[in-house]
Amino acid sequence: MRIVFRCDPALADHLPRPIPAREALPDWLRAMQPRAHSPTHGQDVRTVKQCPPFVDAMTYGFVIPLPCDVTVRDGALSWDWDVPTPSVHAHPRSPISFHVPEQVLGTPLHHPNRVLVKFNSFWTIELEPGWSLFATHPVNREDLPFRLVTGLVDADRFSDVGILFPAVWTDPTFSGTLPRGTPVAQCFAVPREIPEMVFEAFSAEAAARYDATAETLLSTPGVYRRRFRARRLRAKRPAESSGIEP
Repeated sequence: MRIVFRCDPALADHLPRPIPAREALPDWLRAMQPRAHSPTHGQDVRTVKQCPPFVDAMTYGFVIPLPCDVTVRDGALSWDWDVPTPSVHAHPRSPISFHVPEQVLGTPLHHPNRVLVKFNSFWTIELEPGWSLFATHPVNREDLPFRLVTGLVDADRFSDVGILFPAVWTDPTFSGTLPRGTPVAQCFAVPREIPEMVFEAFSAEAAARYDATAETLLSTPGVYRRRFRARRLRAKRPAESSGIEP
C-alpha cells in the first residue's frame, strides 16, 4: 500500500507530517507498569501493556497531528499560528473550525451543551484504487478531551482536497494546551470489496485445536505473542527530497 500525502507548497516547511501510529504512543502507555495488584485475585495480574491486541491497535495505521498549539481557557479555543498565506485560494487557514450541535441531532453524540469542533486537514490523502480511508478517534486515547467522529472516505477517488475530521468536545472542564503534534485522528486503509462470510460448525479437528489452544492460553503467559502474533513491519519513512510527497 502506497499512501500519498500532499500539501500546499507555501506550507510545506511549516506543517507536521502524518506519522505512523506507533510513533505517537502516549506517555502513559510507556510509563504504566506491566503488572498490577488485583484485590479480586489476591495477586498481581498482567496489565494491558502486556496485551498485544491492545497495543497493536494503538500502533496501526497513521495519525493526523494537530498542526499547532491550541489553548483552551474558559471554554474558548485559541491559537497563535504564524504561517504563510496558502497559495490555494480555498485552503483553510485555522487548525480548527466548528459544527453546530444540530448536525448530530438524533444521535448519541448530541448534547445541547457540547461543542462540535472540526479539525481542518492541511494534507490531502491519496490511496491506491479500490481502497478507502477509515478515520477514527486515536485508539484507546480516552485521555484526550474530544472524541473524533468515525468516518470512511473513498480516498482513492476523493484526494484533491483535505479530509476534515469532526469531533465532539467531551471534556468541558478541560483547561490547558493541546500541543502541536497531538494526534487528532488515527487512519488506516481498508479494501472496499465486501468480504464473503462463511459459517461452519466445528469439525472434530477444529474442536481439538480449540481445546488445546485454550488450555495453553490459560496455563502459559504470553502464548499469543510468541506463537500467533505476526511480526510488525515498520512503515517506510517519507522521502525528504521534495519536502511534500513520500
